[in-house]
Amino acid sequence: MRLTRDKVNKLAHVVTDAVAAMDEVEFIEDRNTIRLEVRKILEELLTQEARIDQAARQKIDSQRRTIIEGSEEWSILYRKYYNDEVKKLGV
Repeated sequence: MRLTRDKVNKLAHVVTDAVAAMDEVEFIEDRNTIRLEVRKILEELLTQEARIDQAARQKIDSQRRTIIEGSEEWSILYRKYYNDEVKKLGV
């Protein structure tokens, strides 16, 4: 899923605020440093997800016959290949 920089920043703010609101959590660093680290982690996860998506799409494209995106067969293969790629990463 593609998210704009603004949306990733907003999400990082929301996550940081939610963690800060927990009684069990005390920040050692300032809040902005935490927010920047959360944003970095989110961007890494989104990049990884994009790579997984691309790998699944390439496997479908490499089939002998053309499989039309949006068809039931395409959806089934996409889920299968996507899950295979996730398992390769140990997630």
